[in-house]
Amino acid sequence: MRSVFAIGVYTAVISFVELELMEVRSFGFSSAVFSLLGIVLSILLVFKTNTSYDRWWEGRQQWGSLVNHSRNMAIMANSTFPHEDRKVRHRLATLISNFSISLKEHLRKGVIVDELVFLSEDDHSNYSTKHHLPSYISMQIHQLIQHQYREKLISGEDILNFKPHLQALMDIAGACERIKKTPIPFSYNVYLKVFITAYALILPLSLAIEMGYWSIPAVMFIFFAFIGVEMMAEEIEDPFGLDCNDLPISNIAHTIKNNVFEILEHKQTQEQEVELYQKIF
Repeated sequence: MRSVFAIGVYTAVISFVELELMEVRSFGFSSAVFSLLGIVLSILLVFKTNTSYDRWWEGRQQWGSLVNHSRNMAIMANSTFPHEDRKVRHRLATLISNFSISLKEHLRKGVIVDELVFLSEDDHSNYSTKHHLPSYISMQIHQLIQHQYREKLISGEDILNFKPHLQALMDIAGACERIKKTPIPFSYNVYLKVFITAYALILPLSLAIEMGYWSIPAVMFIFFAFIGVEMMAEEIEDPFGLDCNDLPISNIAHTIKNNVFEILEHKQTQEQEVELYQKIF
């Protein structure tokens, strides 16, 4: 709004000079030129807006996939792990939850170990030394599943069923890192800002003659439209931050935590589930 107000003041000065002080009231700028420049500027803005929104939407898709794979992994573990082994169930729920919580901070300013849930002393000391904590927690999930297989508590077919969900964890982390570490080129952003500013500074030279003092609100509105679209695109370019228009990945991570603990630490006993199953079928 400060920029729009400044452009309004500038347009008012140009209009006063052209309409009141100058004998030749034209700088030779045709409105047709500004129409063509406006089309070019609109194309550039559309490209940036679409690119930024694609980054935002891909980030949302990746986190939606993380929710689904986490739930499916918990459901599969609930169906295959021994019902009496509540310690392993709790451990898996903790690891899945901490993977999502660590990933959200990994995509921001770095993982805060104290935010993770149900950490043992060994976990706390080990996690504090890791530079890429999500990959380390993913490795721990793999090791827990493999331990269950070596102990013959799950079958080889179960391992194959777990495999796509286990691999998806790091695939999602890698996709989010690609979005985070590959911003829209800096030169493109600078060029677009310079183009919008130059367009807004030259536009009053033509409109003041054609519209008089009505050119002041007209130029302010045109500048507001162009700079607003550019700022919206810049706002969602990095979807993993803490701004109001960024993705709510903190809420998504805690949704994953609540879901997997609800699935893996339910209160029904195995006998109650078998009895319910027999009643239904």
